[in-house]
Order: sequence, then structure tokens, then C-alpha cells
Amino acid sequence: MSKKYTIALAGNPNVGKSTIFNSLTGMHQHTGNWPGKTVANATGEAKINNKEFIFVDIPGTYSLMAHSEEEEIARDYICNGNADVTVVVVDSTCLERNLNLAFQIMELTPNVILCVNLLDEAKKKKIKIDLEKLSKILGVPVVGTTAKKKKTLENLKETIYKVATGKIKCTPKMIEYEEKEHESNKNQEEKNKAKNTEEKVTKILNKAEEICKQVCTFENKNYSERDRKIDKILTSKKYGIPIMILFLAIIFWITIIGANYPSEILFTFFGWIQKKLIYMATYINCPQWLSDMLILGVYQTLTWVISVMLPPMAIFFPLFTFLEDLGYLPRIAFNMDKFFKKACCTGKQMITMCMGFGCNACGVTGCRIIDSPRERLIAILTNNLVPCNGRFPFLISVATIFIAGSYGKFSSILATISVIGVIIFGIFLTLIISKILSKTILKGMPSSFVLELPPYRKPQIGKILIRSLFDRTLYVLKRAIKVAAPAGLVIWIMANTTIQGNTILTIVANFFDPFAKLMGLDGYILTGFVLGIPANEIVLPIILMCYLKTKTLANMESTMEIGEILKQNGWNILTAINVMIFTILHFPCATTLMTIKKETGKWKWVGLSFLIPTICGILVCFVTTGIYNIFT
Repeated sequence: MSKKYTIALAGNPNVGKSTIFNSLTGMHQHTGNWPGKTVANATGEAKINNKEFIFVDIPGTYSLMAHSEEEEIARDYICNGNADVTVVVVDSTCLERNLNLAFQIMELTPNVILCVNLLDEAKKKKIKIDLEKLSKILGVPVVGTTAKKKKTLENLKETIYKVATGKIKCTPKMIEYEEKEHESNKNQEEKNKAKNTEEKVTKILNKAEEICKQVCTFENKNYSERDRKIDKILTSKKYGIPIMILFLAIIFWITIIGANYPSEILFTFFGWIQKKLIYMATYINCPQWLSDMLILGVYQTLTWVISVMLPPMAIFFPLFTFLEDLGYLPRIAFNMDKFFKKACCTGKQMITMCMGFGCNACGVTGCRIIDSPRERLIAILTNNLVPCNGRFPFLISVATIFIAGSYGKFSSILATISVIGVIIFGIFLTLIISKILSKTILKGMPSSFVLELPPYRKPQIGKILIRSLFDRTLYVLKRAIKVAAPAGLVIWIMANTTIQGNTILTIVANFFDPFAKLMGLDGYILTGFVLGIPANEIVLPIILMCYLKTKTLANMESTMEIGEILKQNGWNILTAINVMIFTILHFPCATTLMTIKKETGKWKWVGLSFLIPTICGILVCFVTTGIYNIFT
């Protein structure tokens, strides 16, 4: 049996490493987690000259100093000698900065290929790199590529083959470090280690600068001037945050408006299938209770979640990934970093919050980008304080009916403003809770981190659609389906089982009612939130089902029709405000809770993530109800 060669792909973030990986492996790839870690890995297979190669996409990292989980994984994988060849992908427009990682890897393994990527961008900026000279200086093969053009990868594939089979010998030229003697007492040990590391990094950076002066030619000295001009606006103190809010508002608006049509199509399609299932159940003489339980309970709830959840995610995540590919997300982190620093956290938390607007489960997964374990936990525990797309329809309906309903043509504007106001309140509360956690159970100082502002790039639409659909949308939907099916069964049983003339649903609502009244709500509303834990999308249908005394989830397409039902059941402006507050501030959905357990590994963090927003929501509702009662 012929040997399979293992090729590791390493590099800084934003250098096109994953694009090269996808081009080399095509569809022969799969993803998983590194053993004992939460950071995802990707492996793929390809044949080069009839030899089998396994490619491993190592997490993007700036160095191997093991400050973060990604750096630790990259270092351990390379140190353990799991790869026959390591391909270090670097950005041709930022060669000096990228060589830092290349030198560190060459110290650990001799079989290194330097892949100078993004040559098309270097050409646009009139940057020329002498690849042959660079190869002689480093002592390893150097190959130039443009990742999105597969033809340019042929030379890389051939070089990988020759290095792996020993036809090309790599002789990396190491940087010589001066060994300095330091005091050996325990108090000085950590300081000595830090000093040695600092001296080593300085030496590498100086060497990288020296090499770039020898191999790089800049015809246009102001090649990055356009990016700097844009950054002066997007990262300015005056315009940075308003532009960020505007971009997010546009994404929300496109998501909400655009999701209506595919949701209707899915509802119609699943409704047609439901009729056929009922007909089939009747035809085979299936017991009525069993067919109702499976079709009107499990199936209807499951398809409701898919119909309401899938379209917004399928729109939001490509738009969010578009901003990511464009290079805007690091600017968001930069703009918010000073606010999170005051809360003893990191600006990267803002990026995970933005992901939470699409889905809190994805926001929790996205917290992997935060290096500090303490700050990562804080970001996970507070992610649910911003609303996911499943909560937006409910927020907008309530705002339209009760806050903007009597203002005619300005109603949509006022509804939008009120929803954005609630979102900003959620962000403000996130900062406060993060500060409290930093001073209590998760004490610590904010960590410093390298925040790269990558060059603005033309987004790759195909890559965006694949990444957003498979890595985010379907990932979350799969988890939601796992909890939606059993939840549908529970809801149907509660709505159809009577005890002394009352359904279990009514009994539960009556039990919650006294406490709910103190919050300015009622028992049915609180029951809707509790039973909506599988997915936020079904909270409103459950509330309507309770009011209408139906035995299945109620589907109301007209906002005004919904409004009339709510008003008839005692809703007023206080109820609307408190419902909007509690929609923002209540326990995460089951999918998010499952994700938190997977990411943290401990139930105590799951419990805290459940309690923190819920307690905040209850307290805020108590306050608003008290103030309302004083002035009325």
C-alpha cells in the first residue's frame, strides 16, 4: 500500500490559506474538532502525480508563542511532526509581517514551502517580489500563487510533490540568537522567559524587515493610501460607531424584509405536505390521537421552526460573511475595543455579538476567536443579551402594533427606531454585565491582542455562500431540529391533555400568572417564553394558541389580526414594552444552551448563561411596571 503524505497548511489570518486548501482538495474534505479542543479543523485529500496527499488546514495564527488556543494547536501539530511538509501561506502585500510565522515554523521543521499568495493584489498595488532571491535567502522553496485562480496552484502542487518525495531538499537558514545569562532564582524565571521571547521576536522582525528590503520593490510608495483614507472614516471617533450601526440596521432590514417571501413559500409547501400526511394517516386507519400527535404536534412544530428560522439565517449569514470578506469586521472590533476595555474585556467580543444577531448559537461558537479563556467565557455568557433573528419578527410585530400603530406613514420608521433602541439597550447591558463578571467570578484585566486591519478586498461570492450556508446556517438548523421535534410533542400533549376541564397548558399559565403580573405580563405570555425554549420563533404562536384555546400552533399572517387578539386579551403599552424587554432579556434557546455546553464543557456555565439574562429581564420588567404604576 502506497504511503499517504500529510501536508499542513499554516499562515496568518486573511492570507487566503483556506481558499488554497479548498482549491487543492475540492469536495474531498471534512471538518471536525482538534482532539480535546473546540477549534474546528479541516482535512482533505488530493492526488498529485498518482500519489495520495492528505491536507490539514491549521488554524490561522500570527505566531507559535501559544498565547491562544489556535496558536497552541498550530505549534503542537507542527512540533509533533505529524506533517511531511508544511506550506506557510503569506500575503504578498504584507510579506514583512507574515515572515514572522514562517521563521518560527522553519525552526521546528525543515520541510517548509513558502507560498507567496495574493499576487494579483500585489500587482494592483505595484509590488514586485523576487521569489527566486527570497528562496535563496530562506533556504526553502518559494512559490507564488493567486488562490482564486486554480492554474496558479499547479506549480505549488508540483513543489509539494517534490519536497514530500525527497526530490527537493529544504535547508532552512536559521536566525542566530545570542544566549544571554540571567539570574536563575525563581522570582526572575518568568521575567527572564518573557525577556528572551521579546528579544527573539525583535530579532525575527528585524530579519524580516531586512529580507523585504532585498526582495520587494514598491513602484507606488502610497499603495495603501486608499485603505487609509477609508479607515479614517470607518474607524474615526466621530463616524465609526454611527456607520457600524447603519450597516447593522441595513442588514437587519434586508434580512427581515427578504425572509418574508421564502418563509411564506416554505409554510405553503409544508402545509401541502401536512394535508397529504393527514390524508395518508386516514387512509391507513391510523388512530386519530396518534396522527394528531405526530402531524399536528411534532411535524407542525418542526416545520414551523424550519420555515421561520431558515430564511433569515440564509440571508443574514451571507451578508455578515460579506462584511467579513470585505475586511470590515476587524474595524468593528477596533471601534468597540475602548468600550470593552473599560469592561475589562476585548473588542473581539463585539464581533461575536454581531454573529449573535444572526444566531446566538453561532455567536457562542464565534467566541473561539477570543484568545483569553476568561474573556471568552464572558463573551459566551453575555451573547444572548443581543437578539437573534428568531426574536426580530416578534419585536417588530409588537413595536408596529403598540408603539407605532397610531402614527400612520411614520409607523414603520418609529417601529424600527424602537427596535434599534432595545438592541442598543442590550449592547449597553452586555458591557455592564461583562464588567460585573470581570470584577466577581471571572476576575482579571483586559488582555492585549493583535488586531490586524486587513486590506479591503473584493468579496468572493461563491466562497461566501458556501461558508455561510454550510458552516453556519445548516449547522445551527441541524441543532434546532434536534430540539424542535420533541418540543412539538410536549406542546401538543400540554394543549390536548385536560385535568378537571383545564388543559395542562392553561394550568401552567395560571400557575405563572401571579408572578407574571408583577412583571407587567400575564401567565400565557410567560408560558409562551418557557415553552419557546426550543426556538424563539415559536413564542408568539404559542401565546396566540393559548389565547385562542386552539390545540395546535396558531398561524396569523396579518399583523393587525394579531394585534386585535392581543388587545382583546388585555395587552397595553406596558405589556408591549415589557414583552420587548423580556424578548431581549431571557434565557437562551435550547440550541444555544447545547452549544454553550459543547464550547465550555461544564454545566455551571450553561446554568449561568441561563440565569444572567433571565434575572436581568425580570428585574428590568419589575422596574418598568413599578414606574408605570406610579404615573398611572
